[in-house]
This record gives sequence, C-alpha cells and structure tokens, in this order.
Amino acid sequence: MAGGLLYWGVFGGLLTLIGGPLHLMLPRPTGERLGRFLLRHLFRCFVVYLRLAQLVRVDSTALENLGKHSGPAIIAPNHTSLWDVVFLIARLQRGVCVMKQSILNNPVLGGGARLAGYIANDGRTRMIRHASTALKAGGQLLLFPEGTRTRPDARWINPLKGGCAIIAIHSGAPVYPVFIRSDTRYLEKGWPLVKRPVFPIHMRIEAGEALIPAPGESAQAFTERLQAVFERELSKPDPLRREDFKSR
Repeated sequence: MAGGLLYWGVFGGLLTLIGGPLHLMLPRPTGERLGRFLLRHLFRCFVVYLRLAQLVRVDSTALENLGKHSGPAIIAPNHTSLWDVVFLIARLQRGVCVMKQSILNNPVLGGGARLAGYIANDGRTRMIRHASTALKAGGQLLLFPEGTRTRPDARWINPLKGGCAIIAIHSGAPVYPVFIRSDTRYLEKGWPLVKRPVFPIHMRIEAGEALIPAPGESAQAFTERLQAVFERELSKPDPLRREDFKSR
C-alpha cells in the first residue's frame, strides 16, 4: 500500500506540474482531451498495480459497454470510498468528473483535473451549466448523486441530492446508476488513511439500466426514483453486500 501512495505522490505530482501550465497554454478542447487521456491511463496503471500487488481484486468488466457508449451520459455511482473514481475513470473513454473544489486545488491531482476540464461542485448553478456543456460535447459525466461518501451509519446509501436529476432534466442525457460493492469499508467517510484494511480487497462494479426523466417529471420525483433503484439493488443478497462488512 505504501507503494501505491508513492505512485500517487510521484506521478500525480508530475501530472500537476505539467497540467497546470498546459491548462493555460493549450486550446481548451485540446487540453481537455489530453488531460482526460493522461488521467485515464494514470488510473488504469494504478488499477493494474493494485491487482499485481494482490491488494485489490476488482471486477469492473460490466462497465465495458458503458465505457464505449457513444453518446452523452450521466454515470451515477454510489460512493463507497475515496478511491471509487479511480476504478470508474479507468473504464470511461470520455469521463468528466464532478468533484469537490478542494480536490481541484490538491497538489497531487489538481493540475491534471483542471487540464481535463473536471467540474467543481461548489456552486449549483455553475456546476449545472458546466455539466450540461460537457454533456452536449458528448462527455460521460461522472457524478456521485449522494454528494459525498456513504456515511458509516447508512445501511445502503445516503439520501441522494437533487443535482443529478436537475442536470438530467436540463440536458436530456440518460442516467446510468452504477453499483459499487466491496468487502471492506476502506477509505469510507471517517476512515483514517493510516488504518490498514484486510487485504486483498474484493470489489465489483456493475451498471444498471438507463433512467431518463419522464416529460414533466420533477427533479424530486426523479431523485426518488433513482434512490429506489439504488436501495433495491444494493439490498439484494450478495457476497459483497454492504451491511455484512461494517469494519473490515
């Protein structure tokens, strides 16, 4: 795990060093394509490292078709851990992530994220505008509808925020719920970075059927419909069901 942290410190730092200047120098479309390419491959290499080091065994093959989806789409996963985004962006060809402003300012990830055109969630109106622009350009918007990582005391998932529904209604893009399951609570909200989990970690990431807002459907009604999909899927009996792994 120390090797993994070193990987991020070295390569994430290098990407920030070159990403910041390139963000200012390159035309925006060119910079965004380059930034997304670099981040996707940085994440892919990290996932390979985790597998070779026998730290994490992740099955994300169900995302193959979703990653190759040609049109705009909103990818809406539950947020189990700090590193969920790594496994998802590694599979998305045109991924554009909505993230906290503090991550865009992070010395390890900030430069690459800004170059890639990732979107800060610090202001709803601005976030919706930027997200809609990315979708109209054919992007795959990665947005965690919980707004933050799942709380330790939540049985399946936090109550969803309304941002995902508003963007879907505004842009007309389909929403693909993504279900992340794991046999650990590693790096969940409140988990100390130095606390060691049980290795190897087992994960599975699957995509559900697309949800499209119905004509006249309110953001609240769509959010409730999406919440019901997550509750129904994540509560199913499964070897990696959340409630069975509370402290591992």
